Amino acid sequence: MMSPEVFADYALMIAFVAVSVSQLLAMVRLVIGPGAGDRILALDTMVINGIGLIVLVGLYQGTQVYFEAALIFAMLGFVSTVAYARFLLRGDIIE
Repeated sequence: MMSPEVFADYALMIAFVAVSVSQLLAMVRLVIGPGAGDRILALDTMVINGIGLIVLVGLYQGTQVYFEAALIFAMLGFVSTVAYARFLLRGDIIE
């Protein structure tokens, strides 16, 4: 029978691969997206995947510093996505 530590290591490896593949697919959509809306969604998806990778690194190394970095990255990613979408829709960010 597998010990919990070995099972957790395998689960982390599978999660790293899955999120990395998702990041690459979002990057492809960012490059070849047919419209600006698709590119904004791909950029937002890449931010979410980046947050996932940061959290997975934190789990792998067993430290909490990465979780705080992921929270900051999430806030900045949300604000930048909203600002970019407003810029494309209205032509300015601040009214």
